[in-house]
Amino acid sequence: MNFHSYDSLRLFYGVSAGEPLEYTLPTIWDKLMKSSNFDYRVETVNTFNKNNLWRKKGISRIPILHEVSLRPTPGKVSILRDGSVVVEVGGIELGQGLWTKVKQMTAYCLSAVQCDGTDTLLDKVRVIQADTLSMVQGGFTAGSTTSEASCEAVRLCCSVLVERLVSLKEKLKEQSGSVDWDLLIMQANMYSINLSASSFFVPEFTSMRYINYGAAVSEVEVNLLTGETIILQTDIVYDCGQSLNPAVDLGQIEGAFVQGIGFFMLEEYLTNSDGMVVVDGTWTYKIPTIDTIPKQLNVQILNSGHHKKRVLSSKASGEPPLLLAASVHCATRAAIKEARKQLRSWKGLDGSDPMFQLDVPATMPVVKTLCGLDNVEFYLQSLLPSS
Repeated sequence: MNFHSYDSLRLFYGVSAGEPLEYTLPTIWDKLMKSSNFDYRVETVNTFNKNNLWRKKGISRIPILHEVSLRPTPGKVSILRDGSVVVEVGGIELGQGLWTKVKQMTAYCLSAVQCDGTDTLLDKVRVIQADTLSMVQGGFTAGSTTSEASCEAVRLCCSVLVERLVSLKEKLKEQSGSVDWDLLIMQANMYSINLSASSFFVPEFTSMRYINYGAAVSEVEVNLLTGETIILQTDIVYDCGQSLNPAVDLGQIEGAFVQGIGFFMLEEYLTNSDGMVVVDGTWTYKIPTIDTIPKQLNVQILNSGHHKKRVLSSKASGEPPLLLAASVHCATRAAIKEARKQLRSWKGLDGSDPMFQLDVPATMPVVKTLCGLDNVEFYLQSLLPSS
């Protein structure tokens, strides 16, 4: 580990930097270099650029760090008479896997009762959408930390329920020798044990904010005549701590990255002279499609181990990976730089190419203009041998 860079991190981010072992960016950086075969691909890109006039490739490797913040979050867990479990949390499910993680956390925590039948608890758990009456301090769904905060709120509820049920289980076990989940819950109702628990998770100041780490390598090919940018391959390594659900987090990383492609490369927000938005539909507002995502997308989740200040050692995976799409923008800039270098050579100019600004988003017209081939016939003539 590079402790000097970690000290710098602590200087700027304070307690958000977390424990020293939580600073995994140097590990991610080295791991990505090997898994993406970066050095070899740089050589192949250089060879391609030397041998192709109208297409240029670019490759870029970038790291990211993204600070997130946990918020106070409520939770409620109720065990019904038939042994099923109903859970309410402050967040809403919008495809990010919140309820999936909450169900898993509920089953995992209630299994601490350690009786027969708890291995099938996951099938008995259902999450229902809370309202402002059932969750009076409901909070909101944003900032990538709703899942872990909701899971922690549920864990607190389950701890209370487990404590109530364990003593009853021990009594029943002395009488009958074995106790299954359904019997335990039936007896709990007979003994008037409260089978509903509410909580309000309030994160400690030292663990409220933390930093997420990741890195990406993207390789693109640019058509100098049209400005079209094809993303050939992207390799990503992202640290999820100890992932609450690797399948969900993998989808979140991929989805955030593709959304980032839209931001950095496609989604141009145009207005007219009156300030009115003129890109108000799919014909005029371009979002990523099957043709604009990488031809090959390799994503690795780094389970970096135990972080005692995180919820089950997990880290956010919602919004931070969006920043990794900057690697596509940087790779496009590298390809444009090669095109301008070639153009200067055709014109017989010496010296380095002047600095240029590649705006966001880097749309086709912007890329084509920066490549400089506005008069193609002139450059074709310059390549032909003089008669």
